[in-house]
Amino acid sequence: MHFLHFVLYNTISLITVLNPLAAAAVMLSLVEPEEVKSISKAASFTVFIASITTMLLGGIILKLFGIDLPSMEAIGGVVLLIVSINMIQGKEIIPTKHTAEEDSAAAHKDNVAIIPLAIPIIFGPGAITTIIVLNTNAGLSTGKIALFISIIISYIIIFLTLRYARYISNLLGIHGLKIATRIIGIIIGAIAMKFLVEGVKGIWM
Repeated sequence: MHFLHFVLYNTISLITVLNPLAAAAVMLSLVEPEEVKSISKAASFTVFIASITTMLLGGIILKLFGIDLPSMEAIGGVVLLIVSINMIQGKEIIPTKHTAEEDSAAAHKDNVAIIPLAIPIIFGPGAITTIIVLNTNAGLSTGKIALFISIIISYIIIFLTLRYARYISNLLGIHGLKIATRIIGIIIGAIAMKFLVEGVKGIWM
């Protein structure tokens, strides 16, 4: 795969899974307007660190537990497919049980940028699986450099999306955000099917 093509493919895969638009909508419901800038910086940087850590340690974890790439691709495809279906249907991407009191408390915590915004709303199981699979498929050093560049690009896009979340929300409106989320869900579904088919084919062979 051509280097620039690899960077583009990785970036699209990461951005669709990380889904900064959905995170932006959540952030606006949790923080005050004057906190958006600082929260955006902290959340996007947390996602960047989590992404790099997963990229560096993902392969080691697979070897430690004796997990081969086809198995990881197959389960990754299933995880992403669930995320995709939830997004297309307009459901909560990662259903969690919480009370109104907990939501209110979270809105006033200094670490809201890290939990729950960065983890797990932006950087969840789907992102972890995607990075591990992309990194394992990267092969040579040039592929890993391409993935690293894609992570940096994703970090910048996440920061800009969160930083200007209010403007984006006003521009797209509620219905626009819902439509965008569903379109992203379809893209994630296509990536999920690719992972799943490749994984099953690898296991079968």
